Amino acid sequence: MHQDPTDPLHRGHDFLGAQHDRNERRLWLVIALTLATMVAEIVAGTVFGSMALLADGWHMATHAGALSIGALAYAWARRRVHDPRFVFGTGKVGDLAGYTSAVALAGVALLIAWESFTRFFEPISIRFDEAILVAVLGLVVNLASAWLLREDHAHSHDHGHDHHHSDHNLRAAYLHVLADALTSVVAIAALVLGRQFGWMWMDAVGGLLGALVILRWSYGLVRDTGGVLLDVERGGDLASAVRERIEQDGDLVLDQHVWRLGPGHFGAILVVESDDPLTPREYRARLVDLAVLAHVTVEVRTRENHRRVAAARG
Repeated sequence: MHQDPTDPLHRGHDFLGAQHDRNERRLWLVIALTLATMVAEIVAGTVFGSMALLADGWHMATHAGALSIGALAYAWARRRVHDPRFVFGTGKVGDLAGYTSAVALAGVALLIAWESFTRFFEPISIRFDEAILVAVLGLVVNLASAWLLREDHAHSHDHGHDHHHSDHNLRAAYLHVLADALTSVVAIAALVLGRQFGWMWMDAVGGLLGALVILRWSYGLVRDTGGVLLDVERGGDLASAVRERIEQDGDLVLDQHVWRLGPGHFGAILVVESDDPLTPREYRARLVDLAVLAHVTVEVRTRENHRRVAAARG
């Protein structure tokens, strides 16, 4: 069913988040910060012969590569937002990037866990002062990156704080730098204790604890983004609000589907039955105050006709 361009709920197929451009700029800024740190650490490590600085510099390179997935997803979705091949727009490209980043984050956590486990049996010699310096530098960079990527939830108070506006692509990048910050904090604590008391095993314990926390974060992101990509039915307060507004004056919702199209944008398909039905446009007008609904399709059935069809089929 094509929507009337004058319909109050006809908004085209631009389902990108309201902060799409701003989030893209912030992510590119974080990537630039990461690359600058990478270059500084590699140059310093080469000049001063520090393997710890060199290793962290190349780690920063992989970090920038992972964040680039999200930045390129923002750019790709923006450039193709009006491409008619995408039936419901490109709003889910960010969720796809977030899902990919979450899987990568889980892989990193497993690698950290494996490396930490092996160190219980094969401890390595640690240059504590140098390692602490690198960990502190990494922590400062990652905290600055996390601050830049923080998500403003001030506008997501509609219908029960259920993350209608959550940008999963930005969230994935935020969790990535937060995971790095966490590993830096754990590493600093473990290194300080190891240097002061000779507890070499603290390095391995800290790595395992950090890996478990990161795995938990990645699982939550995979669950949320996977649900969006698979068009999991949107229940809860939004679905209830839709039904409540439609079911007036004896009108009955026979079938209802509500799902996410992009950050802050949801679609709804409704089948309404009534003795004295309104037009689809009039039913859609009942939902106009639900700002997150960006694409609504309504099928209307007259109750008497429905009974006759059911009787004929019986």
